[in-house]
Amino acid sequence: MELSQFTDYSLRTLIFVALAEEELSSVKQIATAYGISRNHLVKVVHNLARNGYLKTFKGKGGGIKLAMPPEDINIGKLMRVTENLAILECIPLKRKKVGCCIAGICELQVILRKALNAFLAELDDVTLSDLLSRKSAMQKRLGIS
Repeated sequence: MELSQFTDYSLRTLIFVALAEEELSSVKQIATAYGISRNHLVKVVHNLARNGYLKTFKGKGGGIKLAMPPEDINIGKLMRVTENLAILECIPLKRKKVGCCIAGICELQVILRKALNAFLAELDDVTLSDLLSRKSAMQKRLGIS
């Protein structure tokens, strides 16, 4: 299983903004710090704001900050918002017709659903705050003072 770049950038954005603490961050700062696409990051920030993870402020002196404390940002829930978890055609996220003729009777579908649920259950026990245990080292590496 490989997580999408969108999820990766979402996690990195939340980490950066959390490390900046009360200071507003900008898409440009985050893109520069990580060496990633600014254009792609704009979409990530928009999605995180739309889903209640970030607050955005427009205009001169604007930027972004966390919409809630890091200990309230659950990584499992974030994963469900940013990632396509329909890992096979036979495991659709929504009730829709599947293309596999043995869907519903194949054990692979059952086993993969259990594995996906275990993966998400593990992430449900993690918050953004848990990812910040080496805060000062990360701030230094990202150029956040």
